[in-house]
Amino acid sequence: MRTGDGTEDPFDAGAGGILRQPKAVWATAGASVVAFMGIGLVDPILPSIAKGLDATASQVSLLFTSYFLITALAMLVTGFVSSRIGGRRTLLLGLALVVVFAGLAGTSGSVGELVGFRAGWGLGNALFVSTALAVIVGAAAGGSAAAILLYESALGLGMACGPLLGALLGDASWRYPFFGTAFLMAVGFLCITVFLKEQPMPARRTALLDPIRALGHGGLASAAASSFFYNYTFFTVLAFTPFVLDMSPYRSGAVFFAWGVLLAVFSVFVAPRLQARFGSLKVLGGSLLLLAADVLVLGYGGHTAAVVCTVLSGAFIGVNNTVYTELALGVSDAPRPVASAGYNFVRWFAAAAAPFFAPKIEEWSDVHMPFVVAAVTAVLGAAVVVVRRRALTHRAEELEPRHATEDGVTVFAG
Repeated sequence: MRTGDGTEDPFDAGAGGILRQPKAVWATAGASVVAFMGIGLVDPILPSIAKGLDATASQVSLLFTSYFLITALAMLVTGFVSSRIGGRRTLLLGLALVVVFAGLAGTSGSVGELVGFRAGWGLGNALFVSTALAVIVGAAAGGSAAAILLYESALGLGMACGPLLGALLGDASWRYPFFGTAFLMAVGFLCITVFLKEQPMPARRTALLDPIRALGHGGLASAAASSFFYNYTFFTVLAFTPFVLDMSPYRSGAVFFAWGVLLAVFSVFVAPRLQARFGSLKVLGGSLLLLAADVLVLGYGGHTAAVVCTVLSGAFIGVNNTVYTELALGVSDAPRPVASAGYNFVRWFAAAAAPFFAPKIEEWSDVHMPFVVAAVTAVLGAAVVVVRRRALTHRAEELEPRHATEDGVTVFAG
């Protein structure tokens, strides 16, 4: 069934629709929801962790830094591993590592131990998340468009529910959210074991340096560079804002739940329609500039403005996530898992940097400056899109508005 603008509706319940998928796809998507919950899980309990472990805001923010630094480095080995042991075994290995390290995180006696366990968690999450996208794309009915939207749905739902779970369990103790995640990932492990059959092995094994070589393509390098700047802004909001809001776990969890709901709605429903009407690069550039304005108001407004702008940022982040994922998967001729690994290798370094530098910048200056820097990086991300438009045109041409080209189609993550 087609939408009003003439594009195929990926949510059509027909044979090619996103809602009619094999059990293996739903099992993988369900486990992906829990995996993405782990990213925002600690948001509402960051102040509680700092208090419980007698740590500073900058020390607790290292929970994100260690997690994403290991995630970024692990992107170089995910394809190497999965092309040798298969997608199913890689998913199970990643899930097992998350179960172990999330459980250990709940037993931490110091912030150093917790940061270390989060690093192990990041390794498991990298193995799972990077492979999950490839598995969903390969097994989903309805082609890559439905598969990517299903993956983005899992991302959005996980990002929305993570803070909520963290708040509900963290109100009793900051340790409980970690134990809860370990339990849910163990359930995901069982679902993958039961419903997902082993995927066909790739014709060619992925070498460790293949993701780096893939970044030699101008378009993919441009998408990764722009996403690097964007992700610095994204994770300044995610990791630093809870300290600025200074709310109880329940209130903070509610704010980031609303943020996650907007992220999910805009990534799955709004972004494809905006792309069909205006074209991907215009949508991406405009959304990045709006995000820059939003974080400036967040930093300089009062408490109510900070809450509203935190929630509103989810809309712009949702749009950006979808467009960046599509560009990363389609802008070059590299195999999708390799292109995704190279792209994620670059962008996750920003996710590791922002939680570390934002509290430091506040210590060196004032509470406003981290958001000024975040606004500047969002603008830099938009500037890369404008300056490198030619390099991104290979994919952008396919995503031009339908009134501009007859061949335009609308087709992430994480």
